[in-house]
Amino acid sequence: MSEMDPQTLAEACAKEMFARDRASQNLGMNIESVAPGKAVLTMTVTSDMIQGHGSCHGGYLFTLADSAFAFACNSYDRATVASGCSIDYMYGAKEGDLLTATAEEQARGGRTGVYDITLTNQDGRAVALFRGRSYEVRGTVRNSEENL
Repeated sequence: MSEMDPQTLAEACAKEMFARDRASQNLGMNIESVAPGKAVLTMTVTSDMIQGHGSCHGGYLFTLADSAFAFACNSYDRATVASGCSIDYMYGAKEGDLLTATAEEQARGGRTGVYDITLTNQDGRAVALFRGRSYEVRGTVRNSEENL
C-alpha cells in the first residue's frame, strides 16, 4: 500500500470519520474543507435549535465547534480525543443563520495539541470562540473499528 500525501490522508480521515458521525450528520453539518490540522464545517440554525431567548442554544454552537475540532485534530490518522475545551459566546445566532466553524491547529507535539475554532455567521460576524486541547489515544482514524 502506497503512502498518502498529508492532504489526501486528511481528506480520507475526514470522509471515514464523517461516515460514522451520526451526530454531526443529523444536525445538518457539512465538511467544507479539511487539511492537516485544519477543518471548516458549516451548519444552518434550524427552529429546533432555538432556545427561550430566541437565539440558537449554546449547546449547538459548542457541538459545531467541537465537530470542527475533531476533524482537524484527527486529520493525521491518529485517533485523537478532546482532553478539554472552552467556549466564549460573542453574538447570538438566529434561525436560518449559516454558521461556519473554522478550526486551526495552534500547537501539536507528542500526544497533545491545541486548536482554536472560530464560529462565524453568514455575514462573517464572530458568534463564538472555542479552544480545544487534544490527546492522541491508541489506534488510527481509518478502519478504527479494528482498534477498539
